[in-house]
Amino acid sequence: MSAAASGHLVLERDGRVALLTFNRPEARNAMTFEMYEELHEICERLDKDPAVRVLVLRGAGDKAFVSGTDIRQFLTFKTREDALEYERRITRVLGRLHGMTKPTIAMVQGDAVGGGLFMSLACDLRLAAEHARFGAPVARTLGNCTAPLAFSLLAATIGPVRARNLLLTARLADAAEAKAIGLIDEVHPAAALPARVRELAAHLTELAPLTLAAVKEATRRVTAPASLRDAEDIILSCYLSQDFQEGVRAFLAKRKPDWQGR
Repeated sequence: MSAAASGHLVLERDGRVALLTFNRPEARNAMTFEMYEELHEICERLDKDPAVRVLVLRGAGDKAFVSGTDIRQFLTFKTREDALEYERRITRVLGRLHGMTKPTIAMVQGDAVGGGLFMSLACDLRLAAEHARFGAPVARTLGNCTAPLAFSLLAATIGPVRARNLLLTARLADAAEAKAIGLIDEVHPAAALPARVRELAAHLTELAPLTLAAVKEATRRVTAPASLRDAEDIILSCYLSQDFQEGVRAFLAKRKPDWQGR
């Protein structure tokens, strides 16, 4: 197996399988803006590489797959463009991962929360450890909102009513519930998960690449989301609010937010 490390993303090759690790275990693999951009570039590169047939994504350690965006980066958010540019960035990266022509597997060895949930949903297959949890509890934590592509990925996976329930209640679904509602495909003991993912990835490398690409494209066309522009008013109503500023400060101070609804 060959490996290459760059910042907080580690890319390894095992034959025709690429394995990408989000490597910030001390921060529960929270994503910086630089990590998002690097993820986009890696997807671009791997999609053009004929030697790669499958991409596996995982988080370092066993606490989190990805816990979303590093909250400290929200401290400077003040303007309309701050909010819209952030959602454009996330949409661009999620769209690139979702748009891979090659099969993608999320190996969820811990919590997939916020952006981490949506990154797992941008993958074709999701295999999780028994202790993993899933959700986007921003109604409880930050007071921001979900971009159209992110919500579309969730709704296309579990249906709009279940998606609404998960977001409105701001809760985390355990692996058993996630499997029952179709949010993930398989649940395994943590120790057995890597071997099962390797087995599945190896199987996918033996299948017809153009057929798999066609299945992925057909699915994307059926579940095509609304555009970011269609939801600008929704995004700005949260990101430009006093509540969002309070949510960020409270999160970093590890206290309960004082929501005012303005």
